[in-house]
Amino acid sequence: MKLSDFKYPLPKNLIAKEPVTPRDKARMMVLNRETEEIEDRRFSDLAHYMEKGDCLVVNETRVFPARLFGRKEKTNARIEVFLLRELNANEGIWDVIVDPARKVRIGNKIYFDDNRTWCEVIDNTTSRGRTVHFEYEGDIYKIIERIGQMPLPPYIKRDATEKDKEDYQTVYARNVGAVAAPTAGLHFTKRLLTALEKKGVRIAPVTLHVGLGSFRPVEVEDLTKHKMDSEYFEISLESAEIINRAIDTRHHVFGVGTSVMRALESSVTTEDHAKLGRGWTDKFIYPPYEFRVADRLITNLHMPGSTLLMLTSAFGGHELVMRGYKHAIREKYRFFSYGDGMLIV
Repeated sequence: MKLSDFKYPLPKNLIAKEPVTPRDKARMMVLNRETEEIEDRRFSDLAHYMEKGDCLVVNETRVFPARLFGRKEKTNARIEVFLLRELNANEGIWDVIVDPARKVRIGNKIYFDDNRTWCEVIDNTTSRGRTVHFEYEGDIYKIIERIGQMPLPPYIKRDATEKDKEDYQTVYARNVGAVAAPTAGLHFTKRLLTALEKKGVRIAPVTLHVGLGSFRPVEVEDLTKHKMDSEYFEISLESAEIINRAIDTRHHVFGVGTSVMRALESSVTTEDHAKLGRGWTDKFIYPPYEFRVADRLITNLHMPGSTLLMLTSAFGGHELVMRGYKHAIREKYRFFSYGDGMLIV
């Protein structure tokens, strides 16, 4: 398939800038691969599609407020430092993106937080990428929580607020490391999770730290030439056992989001079971692809031409998924990170 197969026209007024409240009142479009029917439901109806013994796999990654704004030494120019990943915790070494990049060179120092925290550029990685060394007092993540802004997606055309620190985070977020939320999980409330557990659904947490690659556009028509950014993932032995018990007892495994699906497909046995694993994955999933672990997918409505839409199409079938998107536009669903959800059964 080609990049152009995943393009579609989207009215800008359907791009959600704020989440609904409560979260599980978001709409949920249900695509049935067997009957090819499309239903309009609410996310709070999810339990209707699950049975005792089913498994829900969630991504426990936690988004940190990765956008820092500082001042360059001597010139006092305002510089944005977008934290991508911590390379060495002991040495305070990070990969970052800087803006405006033309003003930031090796040896430059950028000061934050009344000069108590600062970083020095020690290497260039890409046109906008830099490696920096931070100097600070105390816990760097507590400092980031205090001075940073949440990294809202580029299509949300407004400044992040303190409310986004809660809204742009799943209720089960635990492991700090993501610069983008696993947005399918944003629809869950503690009340909904409790209802599912009471029904006998087992919850299996995994971690995949979502990076900026989620928003990186595919720029080649030939999909085989696109390279994904690497993202760190972990699947515990306990979670693998919960998932595999559902498979062995012929129950359904619901993957919450494309990040979960990539983690599961990156650590799978020859018998099509999940396995204990950790490491980095740059797995790119697009049609045709045979998923080996999860047989249900909960996801959002994704950007045209995105790798997230390609994975969704690989799972649900390209024709059905694109027909679903036309239906969503016609019915005025809310799109992207703060938008409505989709369930593929």
